[in-house]
Amino acid sequence: MIEIEYIVKDSNGKERLRTADKKVADAYDRVLENAERLAQLLRADQVLPNLSEADLEELTLYLARNAQNVERVLKGKAPEREAVAAASVPAGRTDNVAPIKAAG
Repeated sequence: MIEIEYIVKDSNGKERLRTADKKVADAYDRVLENAERLAQLLRADQVLPNLSEADLEELTLYLARNAQNVERVLKGKAPEREAVAAASVPAGRTDNVAPIKAAG
C-alpha cells in the first residue's frame, strides 16, 4: 500500500501539521503564510509594540484562520458565528500541531 503524507512547515522549517489530505495541508499552509504577513505588517507599523511575540503569533493565526469573518466585519457586516467556532480548530488531524513559538 502506498500512503502519501503532507507535512506543513512554517518559514523557520518547524513542522506544524502532518496530514494525508492535500486540501487540508494547502489550507493550513495559507493560514501560516497569512499569519506571518499579518505579523510583519503589525511589527512594521509598530502596532501593539508591547505585545509579546507569542501573543502576536496567536493573534495573527486567529485573524488568518478567521479571514472570511474579518473581511465581513471590515465591510460592516456581522461575523458568521458558525464559522468562528469552526475556525478555532484547524481542519484535519491536529493532534500533532505544535503552537507557533516566538523566534529568538
